Amino acid sequence: MSSGRYMGIPREKIPWFPVIDADKCTSCGACLEFCSNNVFDQGDTAMEVVQPFNCVVGCKACEQECPVGALTFPTNEELIKSLRELREEHSPT
Repeated sequence: MSSGRYMGIPREKIPWFPVIDADKCTSCGACLEFCSNNVFDQGDTAMEVVQPFNCVVGCKACEQECPVGALTFPTNEELIKSLRELREEHSPT
């Protein structure tokens, strides 16, 4: 799934994926169970983001599934800024 493009931009260039606060994470697996894109896996002490570029750009539904608020994403403003910059960089000239 991570080998694709989004808006003409290679997906692996887009900084959009969850970050897990290991101090908050209880390893309940709610994110793993919820996400069908194989973004998460069980780590030794907390859940881990193992396939970050499988995350759907702009989706943060798993954030609401975490009962302890351990997942965060960039803000929408940060995403828009990144996409604008990357589109300019990757647009055909």
